[in-house]
Amino acid sequence: MKKRIATVSLAGCFGCHMSLLDIDERILELVKLVEFDRSPINDFKKFRARCDIGFVEGGCCNEENVHTLRDFRKNCDVLVGVGQCAVMGGLPVMRNAIMHSDDPLRECLETAYLNSPYVYNPANDIPNDPALPLILDKVYTCSEVVKMDYHIPGCPPSGDVLWQTIVALLSGNPSDLPGEIIKFD
Repeated sequence: MKKRIATVSLAGCFGCHMSLLDIDERILELVKLVEFDRSPINDFKKFRARCDIGFVEGGCCNEENVHTLRDFRKNCDVLVGVGQCAVMGGLPVMRNAIMHSDDPLRECLETAYLNSPYVYNPANDIPNDPALPLILDKVYTCSEVVKMDYHIPGCPPSGDVLWQTIVALLSGNPSDLPGEIIKFD
């Protein structure tokens, strides 16, 4: 019976998913071993069954990211944070350090939509459509929101690193992963 894998991109650039595709011809071997469940790779937006492994790229910057990450934790036996954004916040987390007011979210939105010399916004509007997910007070790493089983650093990690990770997890031997792959400083 094939193992089930799910993948998702939260507040990230999709580079980690591109690295997954960079396993090149090994993708043919992968599809013999696994069935992709919820993933942009197959465009399934909801879980169809419990998954053995979930790979998450990106951190959490809005309520939709948090909901999706919690749903992954609930539906995946093993959850792997992939890339700097998932592991340490990456570029999105930089907004946490530059906000100095009592209302950092307001400061962030004003900087992005009103005070930037590169934005043309004659109406001085900050998007607030109810269809937009609520932006969080700061960007959170995945492990700040749910328990993560493994972290694969890199921006993005290489296809070879992702392949090694997948093979080790599918074989039930995560101890086969070299420390430099799952360790981050």
